[in-house]
Amino acid sequence: MYSINHNKDLNILEIENSNHQLYAKICLDKGACLQELTLSGHAIIKDLSPLSYTTTYASSILFPFANRIKDGKYNFDNKTYQFEINEPDNNNALHGLVFNKTFEIIDKKVTEDTALIILAYNETNTCNAFPFTYNIQLEYTFSKENFDLKVTVKNTDEKAFPFTLGWHPYFQSSNLFESSIKFNSSKKIVLDKRCITTGITDTNTSQEIKIAGQQFDDCWILDSDEVVFKTPKYNLTFNATGDNNFLQIYTPPKENTIAIEPTTGVSDSFNNKIGLQVLKANDSYNITWHLKID
Repeated sequence: MYSINHNKDLNILEIENSNHQLYAKICLDKGACLQELTLSGHAIIKDLSPLSYTTTYASSILFPFANRIKDGKYNFDNKTYQFEINEPDNNNALHGLVFNKTFEIIDKKVTEDTALIILAYNETNTCNAFPFTYNIQLEYTFSKENFDLKVTVKNTDEKAFPFTLGWHPYFQSSNLFESSIKFNSSKKIVLDKRCITTGITDTNTSQEIKIAGQQFDDCWILDSDEVVFKTPKYNLTFNATGDNNFLQIYTPPKENTIAIEPTTGVSDSFNNKIGLQVLKANDSYNITWHLKID
């Protein structure tokens, strides 16, 4: 049987099943991010301590933009807007606006085989950088071998707004050197020293990428939605709904840890328009990211 416990002092949710094959922890005050996840007894997402959430954005939801905006500046509908610079070393705006927001519990259900949690954040106070209101809903579904994260964004404003969307999880391997990632891509994003998109180049990922000590901060345009992360102890398959699927891979300064980030756009999408979408007033957009462990 599955259980959901709300620690109100810390404002976290803990989800587990009775045979300890599934465990998850969600921090409601940190953008409802998934800080720990165990599937089939394998801890695939762990706390990144001593690294802090403010520098890793671990498992954060990236909205209204994923990745970066150069100098924090963009133009939309013939107006120029300025985001706060929260990556000062590169003078970029980074990872959107909801990673530090508090989400509310809308619903939660448990059965013998699954646990479902629906969380939401409702933005009613507009800011100069993004003067639009919106509602963002997260639907977390857990089972022994599977995990789904469905994100639904609704434009509650009277005006259309631009957006991209992403998720920033870090995954654990018992030996990252002997791990690999497999996906289909024929196009790779070219990044400058500030990790800002400067172009697109041809690539070929017909062979799996062996991590083998490489340092990554790279982005690909996916030709299919499937990504497979192979480790010595488990294989993890990612799938995504939606038409715009990009993959960002990043190796942080922590042993045997790698960020595998699905997004709907690339760095500086608000300016280069790669993956950028426009959500009309009262319209909604949703995407589901699915994980399965073998």
